[in-house]
Amino acid sequence: MSIVVTGATGLLGNLVIQHLLKKVSANQIVASVRNVEKASDLEKLGVEVRHGDYNDFESMKKSFDGASTVLFISSPDMDDTLRVRQHANVVQAARDAGVKHIAYTGYAFGEESKIPLALVHMATEYAIRTTGIPFTFLRNSLYTEVFVNPALSGAVESGELVTNAGTGVLNTVTRNDLALAAATALTEEGHVNKTYNLVHPEPWSLDHLAQVLTEVSGNNVVHHPVSFNEMKDYLINAGLPEPVAEMSAGIYHAVSEGETSKTSGDLQKLIGTPTSLEETVKQALQA
Repeated sequence: MSIVVTGATGLLGNLVIQHLLKKVSANQIVASVRNVEKASDLEKLGVEVRHGDYNDFESMKKSFDGASTVLFISSPDMDDTLRVRQHANVVQAARDAGVKHIAYTGYAFGEESKIPLALVHMATEYAIRTTGIPFTFLRNSLYTEVFVNPALSGAVESGELVTNAGTGVLNTVTRNDLALAAATALTEEGHVNKTYNLVHPEPWSLDHLAQVLTEVSGNNVVHHPVSFNEMKDYLINAGLPEPVAEMSAGIYHAVSEGETSKTSGDLQKLIGTPTSLEETVKQALQA
């Protein structure tokens, strides 16, 4: 058995490999990466490293040689149209290389989503289905770290958490928990041709996040809701490039409209109790 993990030097991919190393021997794991030099740490762990660039079909096909299972981690590119083309390369490469099973990290409840990135993930799932390869769709939530990170120290200092999320709630999950779920699905029986919506069973609001920040830091923090344009301007003034500011405000707007409110028990079935918001906040403020 060989498990090929694409995007293995990325944050999620690297975490998946760390969890896989606890479940299978290193000689059963292959890291497919765009920049081989960045994967030296994986090589030191005994993981085979191969060159695989989503923009280069032949490189992806070669990186999948002999693979029984591929974990296809979605492209991080910001151009969604380009991502569709990249993903098609990876899917065709897996088919032509004779891969026996492909797991893909999509987006939770993608078929119901209104945000643009969901279209990329659903297109990729459909592409995988055309190959006839047995699949596992690991539909990830948004990462908790997008919202809970060391930058929250600014909110603690100012006493104000500014967002345009309104009263919306988030079903986010940490990258580490999602990586563990992927490693579990890759190494245990019973996950072929299954679709999992990997979201937190206990959604949280930005008001609750402000409360947790208060409890963890000892400083009073309140959530200050603003409009989309006010949020965009706030982020630009904080130093973010305009496209990033607009994307971030767009995510919060989606939250306000219920995009991230739906729950599922799929994550618990794979890993048990996921990391709590309180624990993630503690780790973020200690970083």
